[in-house]
Amino acid sequence: MGYIFKGSKEYTRASLSLFLGGFVTFSILYTTQPLLPVFAKEFGVSAPLASLTVSLSTGLLAISMLVAAAISDVIGKKKIMVLSMFFTSFLALLTALSPNFNTLLVFRALLGIFIAGVPSIAMAYIGEEFHPKGIGRIMGLYISGTTIGGMAGRILIGVLSDMFTWRIALIAVGGLALIFSVIFLIALPKSQYTAKNKPDLKSVCLAYKIHLNNKQLISLLLLSFLLMGSFVTLYNYIGFLLVEPPYALSQTHVGFIFIVYICGTYSSVYMGKKADEYGYSTILKLSMAIMLAGALISLVPSLIGKIAGISIFTFGFFASHSIASSWVGEHATLNRAQASSLYLLFYYLGSSLIGSFGGYFWIHFHWHGIISLILSLLVIGYPLVLIASQKTGDEGF
Repeated sequence: MGYIFKGSKEYTRASLSLFLGGFVTFSILYTTQPLLPVFAKEFGVSAPLASLTVSLSTGLLAISMLVAAAISDVIGKKKIMVLSMFFTSFLALLTALSPNFNTLLVFRALLGIFIAGVPSIAMAYIGEEFHPKGIGRIMGLYISGTTIGGMAGRILIGVLSDMFTWRIALIAVGGLALIFSVIFLIALPKSQYTAKNKPDLKSVCLAYKIHLNNKQLISLLLLSFLLMGSFVTLYNYIGFLLVEPPYALSQTHVGFIFIVYICGTYSSVYMGKKADEYGYSTILKLSMAIMLAGALISLVPSLIGKIAGISIFTFGFFASHSIASSWVGEHATLNRAQASSLYLLFYYLGSSLIGSFGGYFWIHFHWHGIISLILSLLVIGYPLVLIASQKTGDEGF
């Protein structure tokens, strides 16, 4: 047994599989995001209530990941990820059949539980199976799959909901996810480092306790909460802004706004390489500065200004996430599955809690309120980066 090295058949298969895993997870997790204005109108609910179709999924995903990580050490990382992808695809299809808003919320809640298998395990799989010198690159590739999946899913939803209905749009995305799940099952190499032990609640709790006593790791967990919270808040409410005058965009046009995810696809790989070269701290602080700049530019009244600001913000976010998630491995050399789950627990709690909380800023202060909230979150994040760099001796700090 040994690491997966670049150039091998296993590397190609694993790279494709992890890309598709990220694609399926995010193409489905956020399918309802561009539909929030549609749900608000069709079901007669407020913006914060409509956002629950996203927040319930991400919140339950955050909690479920802790269980998925523990189970993966017993039955295998690949098996958990495969089951997760198939259940996720089927639930996406069922969501399209929701007769009312409450049923829609139930299906989205269940989806949040079953989707947890991929994001909770993929990072640990990468950390254990690939050679350490290439982790930044392969993590960037996985995250680029999440960006393309998030982009493609939202664009398809926007176009198909305009051409047909939002229900048909959800069926199309769920069907595509099912096909990719089959490829994932066939292509992903089996984990070589799976522990074949009986569940040991005491050891699992001990692993979490050790991680939660690591202040550098805690700083990265809190940072993930702030980063993801700011990102989802921006995308949850940009649709409400753009369907209003003076923009008055259709669902197709709102969906195509998410094409700026291409910026994240590029930045997660490119900035991941730069972090390997210049140090996590330096490149992470730079990436967060790019997010700040993008948020401010989005205040420009013109549509072009809005798109430019969102593009820059997205570039910075996915770079920041790629670097921070890779940095977790530096502070957790043991029990990486649990460390990854803690990181993503905070990450998706940020999406759930701040994403919904942002709705009240939208209602009372409109877009300026949304951007003020995001800027505050990012400013708070900078001291956390400094704390995370203390133990590593990062030359970039």
